[in-house]
Parts: sequence; structure tokens; C-alpha cells
Amino acid sequence: MSESLPLTGIRVVEFTHMVMGPTCGMILADLGADVIKVEPLTGDNTRKLMGSGAGFFPLFNRNKKSLAVDVKTEAGHDIVHRLIKTADVFSENFKSGTMDKLGLGEKQLRSINPGLIYVSHKGFLPGPYEQRTALDEVVQMMGGLAYMTGPQGRPLRAGSSVNDIMGGMFGAIGALAALHERGKTGRGHSVKSALFENNVFLVAQHMMQYAVTGKPAAPMPNRISAWGIYDVFTVKDGAQIFLSVVSDTQWQIFCDEFGFSDLFNNQSLASNNQRVQARDWLMPILRERFANLSAKQLSERFEARGLPYAPITRPEELFDDPHLKATVGLVDVTIPPDGSCANATVSTQVPLIPIEFDGQRLGVRHAPPAIGNDTSTLLNELGFTPEEIAALTAQGVIHTP
Repeated sequence: MSESLPLTGIRVVEFTHMVMGPTCGMILADLGADVIKVEPLTGDNTRKLMGSGAGFFPLFNRNKKSLAVDVKTEAGHDIVHRLIKTADVFSENFKSGTMDKLGLGEKQLRSINPGLIYVSHKGFLPGPYEQRTALDEVVQMMGGLAYMTGPQGRPLRAGSSVNDIMGGMFGAIGALAALHERGKTGRGHSVKSALFENNVFLVAQHMMQYAVTGKPAAPMPNRISAWGIYDVFTVKDGAQIFLSVVSDTQWQIFCDEFGFSDLFNNQSLASNNQRVQARDWLMPILRERFANLSAKQLSERFEARGLPYAPITRPEELFDDPHLKATVGLVDVTIPPDGSCANATVSTQVPLIPIEFDGQRLGVRHAPPAIGNDTSTLLNELGFTPEEIAALTAQGVIHTP
């Protein structure tokens, strides 16, 4: 891709941690924005997370710069205000009121930069719930997604930080819309994205299902499928594979490929809706007929006839996915020792955002930064002399590697 990316020339200053806010900044950074992550002197606490949080910092903070500064000091506060004057977008995802206490609230920053786009990522949009503490799991439980994901009576969170990630995406979309509007009016704008409202949007299809049919949507494992054949099959040697037939044309191809003329000639299975109604007796027949075929055989035959199928893949297996490798969907990245709980340099590959721009993927220009990696460079750009930078370091106002 050319050196000039879509958001080249746009500067984003972010006070973010965990997933939601960093996702917004990562998307803007991948699109070419100059994203500056302002961190405490000891770094974003997300850097140290273990377990399921170990991948948060290295994934969502690539293509960013790190400024490590104590914003609670007068000198640190001045540094951030001078930086804000150069920014187009300010992004934060801390508890309501935190930015105001730090002197970084929307009105405070708009007074020094009238054209600033102020993006807030919260648990809830303004209303009765807005003071509640929210997490992805909290809103999945209260917003119907956990109910829809788990078996009946066993609410289960989705297997990824879906609301955090998608909430960050909506924050980025809002920022882009606000930048476009600012180009016409010259005014800054306020953008808010929230976990709960994001979750409600995710389950809106089930809300509309109820509105249209009058029947509550059942959890996904117990749902009435929209398609006659749309399920995971356990086949030879205990392997599993997802197989589907979602149209009448596919049904004809499917029956022809596997020699199921008896099923094709059964008029009670002629349409998809009829096959949905017949699932109670049709699926056991298909499971029995596929039991002695391997997942590899089924994959090859479904692939050859253009029928939808999928292997059951674990996340770690995606590093070797042939499609991702062939399409440069994974790129090399080196995570610094303080960029994860590993406490060591890690060389790996990372997935890119799922966008192609003029035929090219948006790559990783910079690895996730070490704590304060760009502090000296940024302060120099803001007019601080080497002597002043050294003094600020000695005073514990900033951290430089």
C-alpha cells in the first residue's frame, strides 16, 4: 500500500485501557492515523494481564506511540494539554467523571481545541444505567446475548470480547463521521459508544423475530433453525464438522452428490421450510449416513460442489490457516518485554483488520510500543528541549526508555 494511508495527517490522543477504547484507536491507527497512547509511568495495567487477558495489549495497541506521563502533576498536565492542541481526536474509556477530575473532560479540552472530536467509550449511554459498572460479560448477561448463546438454563458468554471490540468499532465509526462533519462546519463533536447498547444491537434480530412471529427466540442450541440442514456433525473417528444446505438448489446438489435420491424424491422435503419442519427425523438419518465418512472426505465433497461447510477450528490453529497465509491476513509483529505478561520479547504473527483498501490490506507499521517508547520524540516535537526532557524524567513526570 502507498505510504499515504486514508487517515494520514489525523492525530488521535487516547487515554484507554483493556479492549473497547484500544480497539477504536487500533482501527484508526491501522487506517493511518497518528495515535498516541498516553500511559501512566508504570504503563497501562492491561500490559500485565494474564490468562484470557494476556492478548489484549499486544493485539489492540499496534501502530500506536506511547507517551508515559504522570498527568496528576502540574507539569504532566501541561504536557498533555500541549499535546491535545495538536490533536484531531481524543478517545477515552474510563469511568464517567474520571477525565473531568484529571482536567481532561470534554468541555475542558474543547476550550483549548474547539475542533476536537471527543470520543467516549462507556458501559451505558446516558440514562438510568449509566453509573453502573459494566463489563462485556455484564452486558452479555443483561442484554440477552448470554441467554441466546448457552443451552436452555445455562447462559453463556460469547467466546470473544464481542461487545468491547464492536463497541470500539462503533467509536471509530463515530469518530470518522465526526471528522467528516467537522470538515464541513469546522466544529468539534462529541461521540459516545456503549457496551450495553452495542449488545442490544447484536440481539436486535432476535427482538425482531419475536415482534414478527410473536414467539420468543430460543437459545441458539435450542433454536428453530432457519435452514433445514445447518448443524455440527460428529463423523468418523469422532471428528466434527459443520455442514449446511441453505437453499433448494443446494438441496438438489447435496442429494445428487451423496446419492440421497430417496430424500430428494420425498415431497415432504421439497422446500427449505419443509426440511426445517422435518429436522426431528431428517437430522438423525443424515447423522447416521455420515457417521462412517471422515471430516476430510466430507470437506472435499462439499468443497467440490460449492456447498457450505466448515472445520471446527481452535484459535491457535489459525496461525497455520492456508487462506490467511496466502492473503497476507497475518503479519509479523514483535511484542516488547513490557507488552505482555510474558516479560520477554515475543515474535509472532497478528491478524489484520478485515478491510482491503485499493486491493491492499492495512498492515502493521509499528509493533505495540514499549512503555514511554515515544515520550522523548513527542516532547521534542512539542517544543521541549533535551535539557527540559531530562529534568522532567528526573522529576518523575515522564518515563523514557
